[in-house]
Order: sequence, then C-alpha cells, then structure tokens
Amino acid sequence: MFTFVSRPLRRAVAVTSALAAAAVLVVTTAKDAPTSPTAPDSAQAAHTDRAPLLQQAAADGTGLFPLLTRDKNGRLFDHEPKGTGGFAAKFDLGGGYSGATALAQANVSRSQTGTDLYAVIDGTLYFTAERGADTKVLGTGWDKYNLLVSVGDMGGGAQPDLLARDKDGALWLYQGRAGGTLATRVRAGAAGWNGMNELAGRGDYTGDGKADLVARSTTGTLYVYPGTGNVTADAVLGTRVTVAAPTGTAWKDYTALVSSGDNDGDGKPDLIGVDSAGALWLFKGTGKSSAPFAARTQIGTSGWTAYNLLF
Repeated sequence: MFTFVSRPLRRAVAVTSALAAAAVLVVTTAKDAPTSPTAPDSAQAAHTDRAPLLQQAAADGTGLFPLLTRDKNGRLFDHEPKGTGGFAAKFDLGGGYSGATALAQANVSRSQTGTDLYAVIDGTLYFTAERGADTKVLGTGWDKYNLLVSVGDMGGGAQPDLLARDKDGALWLYQGRAGGTLATRVRAGAAGWNGMNELAGRGDYTGDGKADLVARSTTGTLYVYPGTGNVTADAVLGTRVTVAAPTGTAWKDYTALVSSGDNDGDGKPDLIGVDSAGALWLFKGTGKSSAPFAARTQIGTSGWTAYNLLF
C-alpha cells in the first residue's frame, strides 16, 4: 500500500472516463483502493505555512509549483519553492512508492496550497487530488509506459495534460479533464523517444503562449520542443530547438533535469538540474526560443542525489 499526504484524505469508490484504447477501465473498491490516511499534524502545519508561496497556475501551466522527490525507500517529499529560486525545508508526503514505475504531478485542482499526483503502480494508474482528495483508479495497462510528465495545457483546454512515453519509444498525449480524468490518447511523437533520458517542462519556454516540452538525449543534447496547441496526431509538437550547454559544463553532467515552473517569480518557467555532486542548479527561463535559458545559478548544496526521482 502507498500513502500520499496533502490534505486529509477520504476513502473513495471511483469510476472515471475513458482512457487510452489499450487501457481498460476498472472500478475501485474499499478492498483494492490505495490507503487514504489523515495527514499528520506536522504536515498540516507545513501545508498552512506554505500556502502564500504558491501562485495559481496560468492556463498554459506556468506558475510556481512544489518540487517532489522520491528517496530510495520509496518515500515522497515536498520541497516548497520560496519564489526567489530556492526551496524551503522538505516535508514528508508518504511512503510506499518504491514500486511506482512512473510518477507525475499536475495542478488539476488549480490549488494554491498543493499539487495533484498521478502514479503508475503494478500497471495501474492512480490519481490523488490535493483538494477533496479522493484517490481514484483511472485504468490498467499503464505498465506499457515508462515515463510520465505534465508540462501544462498543450491543447487549449482548461486542465493540464499528461505526456506518456511507451516502451517502444512513442510519445502520447492524454488531454486532462476535470477531476484528473483523461481523454483518449493522441500520438505526440513517433518512435524514437527512447533516445531521451529526461523529459521536463512547466509552461511556455519560447514566448508564444503555448506549453513546451524539454528533452535531453542519451548523448547529452538538450532540446525544447515547442507546443503547437494542435492536439491531432503527430502535430502536438513543433520543430525542436537545440539548447546550448551552460558555460563551463555540459547537459550530460546533470543526473536529473526537472521543472517546477517559475521558480524566481519573473513570469517565465525555469529548469532545475542536479549535478553529479548532488548540488542543485537553477537555469532561469528567458522566454526566447533561440536561447530559452540563462546561465545557471546554484540554489542547493550537496544531498540531492539521495533522491532517485525528481518531478
């Protein structure tokens, strides 16, 4: 069993809308639903204190979001952004996520006090909302995917969308719906995405008002794929832009790349990297497609390699 602490949770029985053609819908029961605990007092206090720090996410997904991490024991932690580039002290969100093959956060509930979680465990896709906070089973068959990321709204809808990479290397877009449910998938990119070892993004990096995708290849090249706003097959992403390596370093030097949105409060989404020594670096977004990121700034000292996933 796994737990996710954001608000006091209540156990639920849930059926959601249609998912991908290959993902079969199931109904949760009290027996097979994920555990829904009450948040401990310490987590509640942290939640209250951090509320003013979060901005409401804009339609394209740009905003200020927590950075979530998973340690080797399968526990999730929330690192709250300060709004100036760095993060406050972490607090524990719960455990049981060692077996999760993919995790993603998305601000479906449009909350200023937390985030929502998608998790794939034993091939089942779960969704836990920050508000309300029923835990839902969305569907089975999700073990075909080995990576999930939500970069915001890629199709002009009201909810953030979910990108999923399958084991054959194809990239799929699931448009978000109210309550965390998902529309039928559309192919965002043909085979070849297994050549990327990082997918990230939280908003518009190119200045055109559409949410974009950041990807790093296994050879260490970083790309920005502009969102087109077109959600028809193979038209979701535009022509990629190669991002020059930071001065004095290379993109391959970072063990993880992730975005939690506009970390420094200038209205542009940023990128975060963890180097091999465990230090945390901020690459401020510029809003320019030709050079999406400024020179790096260190925002965290050693210790970030203790996490095997940042999202």
